Order: sequence, then C-alpha cells, then structure tokens
Amino acid sequence: MPRYIPATLLFALILIASSPSPAAQPTELWLFYATNLQVDANVTKLEQIWRRAAKAGYSHVLLSDSKFAMLGQLGDMQTHYFDNLAHAKKLADELHLEIVPALFHVGYSSSILAHDPNLAEGLPVIDSLFIVKNNVAHLTPDPPVSLPPRPDWRDDNVTLGDALATVRNNTGNARFVFKLNLSPFRSYHVSVKIKTTAYTEAPKILPMAANHPLQYQSLGIEPTQDWKEHHIVFNSFNNRQVTLYFGVWDDAKGLLQWKDWKIEEVALLNLLRRPDTPCVVKGYTEGKDYEPISDPRLGNKPWPGDYEVYHQPPVIKTKGIPDGAQLRVSWYHPAIFEEEQVTCCPVDPKTMNLLADEAKRVKAAFASPAYMIYFDEIRCLNHDQSCRKLNLDAGPLLAKSVRDCANLLQGSRLYVWSDMFDPHHNAIKDYYLVRGDLAGSWEGLDKSVIIVNWNFPKRDQSLKFFADRGHKQIIAGYYDGQPSQIKPWLTSAANVKNVVGVMYTTWQHKYDDLEEFAKYVKQSALP
Repeated sequence: MPRYIPATLLFALILIASSPSPAAQPTELWLFYATNLQVDANVTKLEQIWRRAAKAGYSHVLLSDSKFAMLGQLGDMQTHYFDNLAHAKKLADELHLEIVPALFHVGYSSSILAHDPNLAEGLPVIDSLFIVKNNVAHLTPDPPVSLPPRPDWRDDNVTLGDALATVRNNTGNARFVFKLNLSPFRSYHVSVKIKTTAYTEAPKILPMAANHPLQYQSLGIEPTQDWKEHHIVFNSFNNRQVTLYFGVWDDAKGLLQWKDWKIEEVALLNLLRRPDTPCVVKGYTEGKDYEPISDPRLGNKPWPGDYEVYHQPPVIKTKGIPDGAQLRVSWYHPAIFEEEQVTCCPVDPKTMNLLADEAKRVKAAFASPAYMIYFDEIRCLNHDQSCRKLNLDAGPLLAKSVRDCANLLQGSRLYVWSDMFDPHHNAIKDYYLVRGDLAGSWEGLDKSVIIVNWNFPKRDQSLKFFADRGHKQIIAGYYDGQPSQIKPWLTSAANVKNVVGVMYTTWQHKYDDLEEFAKYVKQSALP
C-alpha cells in the first residue's frame, strides 16, 4: 500500500464521496383496489383482476371497503362477508400479494357516519330568530333576504329575460351575480330551476365572501335535462356581505337556462345533536319549555351516512311560551361537499371509540403486517366544540388525530395518503372549509409512516419534502389517465431517496391498463 495518495486521485475520491448516491429503484408494484366484499360478483371480479396483477408483477394490494368500518354491524350478513374476506386472503397468499387494508375514512366519512350521523363536523349557527305562535316557534329571517328578478351584474355571455337567464355556446365566463347583506353565522338555502340541452360544462351556485367560497357542492346537472330544481345550503360564517354567483367559469357548448332563483334563511336543517354540537334556545330549557328538537332525516337518506342537501326542516314545539315571544336559537349543521362528501369530527370521543373498534376488528380479520390510514381531502375541520375546546390550530389538531389513529395500529407498518400532510398540497391555510391553517399537520407522522404520494402537479417539491423528513414513499399514479403518466413521476423520484414503490391508482374501477402500467414502470425504472 502506498504511503501517500496522489493529489489527482485524492481529488477524484473527494468528488466521489461528495456526489449524491443515486436513488434506489422502487421495488414494490402496488394495486389500489376498492370493492364491497359482501357481493359475490365483486369477489369473482377481484379474483380475475388480482390474478392479472400478480402475473404482471404486482406485489401489494391497497384494499378499501367501506364495510371495514362496520364489521360489528353486519348482522345476518356477517358469516357470508367473512367467508368472502377469507377467500380474498387465501387468494392473496396464493398469488404472493400482500394485502394492506385501508382504515379510518375521516375525509369521506359515510362509513363512520352510518353509525351515528351526528358525528359530522358541525358548522355553527348563532342566534337564529324564532317567533312563537300557537305553541310553535317559526324562523323569522333576520334580516329578510331575497333575490330580485334581475341580478346586480352579469357576464356578456348571459342573456336576461323576465326572471330568466340564458347561456348559449359561451366563450369564457357565463355568470350572473347578486350582492347580499346577511347575518353572520346563519344557514342559507338557495334554490333554482335549471334546464340544459347538450351543455358541456357543470354549472355552479357559488357564494363568496372575502374571496373565499362558502360551499363546494356539486349540483348534479345532466348535460340535457328539462326544468329541474337544484339546491345548495351554506353557512355565512363571520360574513355580513356575500356575493352569490350562478354560472360557469369555462367555455361551453350547448344551451343552459336558469329561472326561479330564490334564497331563504333556514334553521335546524340537518341539525346535529351530540354533546359538543349543542342546540340551545337562549333563556329556555329543552324538555321543560319546548319539546326535544331533532331532524329525523339527518344523515339517513337514501342510506345511513348519506345526507340530503335540503328537506323540510323540523320546527320547535313550545310549551306555554306566549305568542309573540322572540327566541334566539344556536345550533350546528354539517357541510356537504361535491355530490355527497361529509367529513366526521375526528376528535369527538365517540368517533375515536368507533375508530378504535374498527382497528380492533380489521386487525383481527386480516392479521396484516401493514395498514393504510385513509386520511385524505379532509375538507371541514375545527369548527364544533369537540375541536375548539382543544385550543389548537387546524394543523396541530390534525396531527393529534393522525397520531391517535396510528397508536391504534401500534406495531404495524403504516401508510398514509400524502395530501393532508403536504405543505405543497392540502396542508395549507383556508383549505376548503377548514378553520385555520393546516401547516404542521405532518408533525403527527412518525418517520416510520410511509407516504403514499399523489401530488403530481408539485411532485418534485412534495417528494423532497417527505424525503427530507425521513419518510419512505409510494408513488400513487395513473388516476384513470394514461399509463405513461408514471414516467415523469419516476424521473422526479430519481432525485430523492426511499421511493420504494409505485401504485396503479384507479377511482373508476378501470383495470384495462393494469399490465401496460406495469410495463411503463419497469421500462422507466430508476437506474
């Protein structure tokens, strides 16, 4: 061995030592699979898809079934369900596929809310005005609110008639707008009749205040439909001035017509009743001065865990309160997103009891070494008393929630969706109807938790953020697009360490590209 190292060799060695080592090639190929194991036909289809996946080189299945949250309530179906579950487990063993069950659907919470619809995150309504007449207290709008026949302004693409708005083959925005003076922390119902003929966009009703939407509900309008009434309900929060938009924000072909637009203040619609969402009639006692109040249609139409946007609200039946008495009523209601999403309150004690029961039963059913914490798109948080009495901002609150859920699965390998813990995605301020800033939510994740990353638009920043925190990552790609979409993902992944897998992720149960996706992953694999 030489007693000295030549300078040129020393310099080369320093360069090698200081150069970043190439990222390792992802070795795991995952399949996202959502199903209902109660249905025999679904199990037959599952077997066909899983056999194809195993042949194509897939090693893991992220298995999602809403019934995982209801294993203790299957009743007479229980034996049949667990027979099908056992069949799926046996098949996975035969094919050398590791099943990773998905638990804790906090963002899309219908399976949790099927147990108790009162566990929805509650938006506060404060001091709605009721006036008593003949032992019934009726809501009195405060202040009165209405929509005139003609809006305050419109885009050029909108033609106005007598309480009628028409849009035909619009280029760009086609909206009409009303400026409203409302009371803060009240609930408002908007209805309108809509007719379409081969219309290519999805019209919206959008209440805005301080440049922020107050609701995010889809109207469910068909491209061609006769006159049909549609509804939204929104909370005014702390706003007195609200701008109400009807319209579209994109180019569209076809015909769109609006008529009979209306707004009204509503009370007790989808009324939540649990200790931390109290319904209070100021100065009076429930049961003594008025009958107990509830909404019998809360969260059970058409199925348990599903919420109607609008129905006739309940009334307050009084006991001897004189006619003309003015009552101030405060209460809570859920927010409905898109077509049917409602988020539970994740820190309510009863919610945590249900999640603990789910964890116990799913662990017993699968005995899997790994589980997925299904926190994603949590669009309403930190409004009701369950959240607010913790005195935390939204980020630390979510961190506590995910940490508590992880503790229910202690000793297992854990995965979680990236979005709610990613400052380049949804872990931000003013995300949908979350009160506060979600920054810091990632502090609830131990470094051992593996991130399933689906932030394609900002994949470079997102992958680096989690890699710098020491997390392993799975790339969730495809999303019913082109299999080749995984190639830029893998290019970005080459710049960070510990990207250990890639997942074929379909929401539309589209498995035609299963094999082609696997080929792209193998062809584009990191060196």
